[in-house]
Amino acid sequence: MLKTKKIKIIIVDDHMIVRHGLCQSFSMEDNFEVIAEADSGRSAVSLALWHCPDIVIMDVSMPDLNGIETTKIILANNSNIKVVALTMHAEKVYVMGMLNAGASGYVLKSSSFKELLKCINMVLSGEMFFCQEVSLLIAGKNDRPVKDIRVSVFSLLSRKEREVLQLIAEGHKSNEIAKKLYISVRTVDVHRINLKKKLNINNVAELTKFAISEGITSPNF
Repeated sequence: MLKTKKIKIIIVDDHMIVRHGLCQSFSMEDNFEVIAEADSGRSAVSLALWHCPDIVIMDVSMPDLNGIETTKIILANNSNIKVVALTMHAEKVYVMGMLNAGASGYVLKSSSFKELLKCINMVLSGEMFFCQEVSLLIAGKNDRPVKDIRVSVFSLLSRKEREVLQLIAEGHKSNEIAKKLYISVRTVDVHRINLKKKLNINNVAELTKFAISEGITSPNF
């Protein structure tokens, strides 16, 4: 009897307890196999390109490289991979950020594991899936206040500038950013100048507020 091919999954979340819980849950399912875990966006990119999974379950808010940017990079290199966001963030800026990046599903961490499985199966069949709260949010029927989406951050800033912006907002100095992004300190300083010019912002505090408002980073960092 031929064995059914298992769906290969990579779990990306900076919280070990979340990754462990998901791995345990998937281990109880016959059709799924967690082939790798990543605790950061940069690690996720490397693992996804190496393993070529069917599904990447992606946290949105992570240090150094958020889920939105990570999703863009992964899908730019392998469009056959399906990305599902699994996050605590129900704000529209995060939802639209992930959808614009190419994610096929968006599930809140308050959802059941059964709903996550439903999402994965629908995404693999070529459909989009959103948990109920997110569906209402997209339809404009959610009662929670929703800020207007500004696409300016995606149209005005390059990918590298968004990476630098996230690291600045998370409190990293220019020399630390240079090491993380494998660029020179002078290049980081040029990006800082360009960010301030493009966004018409003059100080780090305002850059940080902007990054948080656009979902590039979260207030937790």
